[in-house]
Amino acid sequence: MSETADRYRRRADAFERKVVAVRPDQWANPSPCEKWTARQVVRHILDMHAVMLRPLGRSLSPAPSVDEDPLAAFRAARADVEAILDDPALAGQECDTPSGRVTAEQHIDQVVSEDLPMHGWDLARATGQDDTIDPEDVERAWAAMEALPAELVEKFRTPGAFGPDVEVFGPEVKVEEDASPQDRLLAFIGRDPRWRP
Repeated sequence: MSETADRYRRRADAFERKVVAVRPDQWANPSPCEKWTARQVVRHILDMHAVMLRPLGRSLSPAPSVDEDPLAAFRAARADVEAILDDPALAGQECDTPSGRVTAEQHIDQVVSEDLPMHGWDLARATGQDDTIDPEDVERAWAAMEALPAELVEKFRTPGAFGPDVEVFGPEVKVEEDASPQDRLLAFIGRDPRWRP
């Protein structure tokens, strides 16, 4: 198994644990993503899994909807992505993405795999769970943010730049100079680390 596949599985496991821990009465809770409830955070993650499959001419396997069973929906979607990562021919297939031409494996690693820790924070914060992001993921994401050209960061902060209703980053949130690496990362992508439901 590749390092990318291992990283995705670790992050998907962490996200899945958070989905499991959501009580039925918490799915409508507001999340740090202004327009989303806890359920809509999971819906977004499923939508991004579908986006990873499209360049390969695939779609999500039949499964319960997020409205019916968020956990079953997530488990089915992650199985679809893991099937690509576990198949060297599929993982190495090149596809066109908003970031340019990359392999399917790179696309998954740069997009949906990176999304899991951040949106895991959203889900945890919305439902009163431990919202600690793995320090390895924080460090990796921060290094990636620092490497982004300023014009790309600006595009990420522009609603609709990557398609209708697509918002990648919100406006940067100001935090204290001695803020933790996790809080600095969250603030950079537009999350308020102090947010509470």
